[in-house]
Amino acid sequence: MDYSARHQRFRDLLRQIRVDAGLTQKELAQMLGKPQSYVSKAEVGERRLDFLETLDFCGACGVGVEEFAGRLTD
Repeated sequence: MDYSARHQRFRDLLRQIRVDAGLTQKELAQMLGKPQSYVSKAEVGERRLDFLETLDFCGACGVGVEEFAGRLTD
């Protein structure tokens, strides 16, 4: 199993749902109560999100975690 490829897909999808929601990194960070660097680092892989953080990220972008997981495994 190639975890690096899976994590790349995860990060790409994080960015895609943010962009699809019409949010900048700064706007999303404000919604999450975090600095802009939090979003940036998650998207480039310098920071790994735990499950609850992923739920918050998805929720702020208007994407259900079920949809996110489905898109991740497609």
